[in-house]
Amino acid sequence: METTIRQLHIHAETRGTASDLPLVVFLHGWGCEGKIFGALLDTAVEKYPALSPDLPGFGASDEPPAPWSVDEYADLVCELIALNGAKEVILVGHSFGGRVIFKLASRKGLPFAISKIVLFDAAGVKPKRTLGYYRKVYTYKLGKTVLSWKPVRKLFPHALEEFRSGRGSSDYANASPVMKATLSKAVNEDLSPLFPHIQPPTLLIWGTADTATPLSDALRMEKELVDAGLVRCEGAGHFSFLERPALCDAAFRSFLEI
Repeated sequence: METTIRQLHIHAETRGTASDLPLVVFLHGWGCEGKIFGALLDTAVEKYPALSPDLPGFGASDEPPAPWSVDEYADLVCELIALNGAKEVILVGHSFGGRVIFKLASRKGLPFAISKIVLFDAAGVKPKRTLGYYRKVYTYKLGKTVLSWKPVRKLFPHALEEFRSGRGSSDYANASPVMKATLSKAVNEDLSPLFPHIQPPTLLIWGTADTATPLSDALRMEKELVDAGLVRCEGAGHFSFLERPALCDAAFRSFLEI
């Protein structure tokens, strides 16, 4: 499926035949694209129609014209669901896709019902900052200030860019300026206040060795979401559904009654 929403070209994979059953909407993580859910898509369409878009800035979809908030991604997903004519959806998200789902599921007056949610290693909890973190941030800001001075830039024209590239996450380092600002907006927003307002039954599937969104995030979500259960993938990291496919597929099938 190729469409235009908000003057952006959006690529999305559509699978299955439209029916009265919910549309399963897959929302990928940062730096990924819709096809990462390949095996889970295959499972979903044994029973349901499915939609797996490349979110703006990823895969074959256009980059936003300016830095977007998570709310703007949620708005676009709403429009994409409307184009598919779905009145009921099951939302499946990984990492950043979980952020978008938290925004959607906490909204009132949506033009569709959310019957279930599946979250793999979802983002949304703002991490606690240690003294070491603040020391690192202070050092970075000081270094950036010094290397931004005109005399220094004249003597060392590439020093600032090299300094920046050597710090921060690989997601940030590999992003365009627009997507860097978009990522900063996302990671600095704490979505945990939304958890008590999210009503649909939610399955949390998590790698116990995830360092990007640690298991403690999942335990908090399990406690604070209205109706949630947790499946732990022992030893798996941030991509639990790729690292433990059999376990994740079994849990996914059971929850969606496939």
